[in-house]
Amino acid sequence: QVQLVESGGGLVQAGGSLRLSCAVSGDTFSMYAMGWFRQAPGKEREFVASITRSIGTTRGYANSVKGRFTTSRDNAKNTVYLQMNSLKPEDTAVYSCAGDRRVALTTTPSYWGQGTQVTVSS
Repeated sequence: QVQLVESGGGLVQAGGSLRLSCAVSGDTFSMYAMGWFRQAPGKEREFVASITRSIGTTRGYANSVKGRFTTSRDNAKNTVYLQMNSLKPEDTAVYSCAGDRRVALTTTPSYWGQGTQVTVSS
């Protein structure tokens, strides 16, 4: 069964950067579209970013993170990344990676990681 494990979360000052990683095992990683979601206390889970499984990758981003966050993948390392720059306190949330064994991520991904906490202080 496919497994997703996030890492790289932590505490950072406003304006700083973090890079999250999501390691995938148990299946052929290159067959999966991947993405990132986040959930802040008292709020609904929201979409952050996605990346297709094709060689010529296509990325999608929530309007709230466009220009600040970048997602990428390294199929040789079975890992997807979320580079987060110019972080704001409102980015504070638990970030989870997700995947679907499809070309593009669905709105309800089938596979999820456990989540990693990102806290941005002011």
